[in-house]
Amino acid sequence: MLSKTAEYALRIIACLSRETALAERADTLADQTKVPRRYLNKVLKGLVEAGLIASRPGPGGGYSLVKSPSAVSILDVVNAVDPVERIRHCPLGLTSHTQLCPLHKELDKAYAATEASFASVTMEQLLKSDSTVIPLCDGATHNQCTAVKLGT
Repeated sequence: MLSKTAEYALRIIACLSRETALAERADTLADQTKVPRRYLNKVLKGLVEAGLIASRPGPGGGYSLVKSPSAVSILDVVNAVDPVERIRHCPLGLTSHTQLCPLHKELDKAYAATEASFASVTMEQLLKSDSTVIPLCDGATHNQCTAVKLGT
C-alpha cells in the first residue's frame, strides 16, 4: 500500500527519532536504514522541504529531526513524500457521476481509515513500544539498539 519512498522516509525518521540531539550523515542514514544511497537524497530533500528534518552542512553536519518525535505522526511522514491518494471525483471521468459511485466511495473510506490510523501513531509511540523488536535494529545488535531506543 505504501510506496517505497514513503517506506524509506519512515525508516529515516525512525532513525533520526532515536537520538534527536545528533545530526546524522547521509552515509550513516543509508547504512542504518538500508535506503539505497542514490535514492536517499531524493527522500531527504522531501523531508527537508516538508519541514520534518533539517540539513546542516559541513563537518559535524548532517540531518536531524526538527520536531520532537512525539509531534511527528506516521501520516506526517507519509504526506511529506507521497501522500495517501484520496478519491474526490470519479476516477473514470464520468460526467454523470456527480458523487462517488458505491465502489469508489468504499475505496475512499478505506483510504480515510488508513489516514486516520497513520495520524494516530507518533514516532515516539513506535520507539517506546513494549515490543522486543526495535525499529531498524537487527537482533545481533539488539543491546546497542536498546541503549539508543528513544530516551533510554
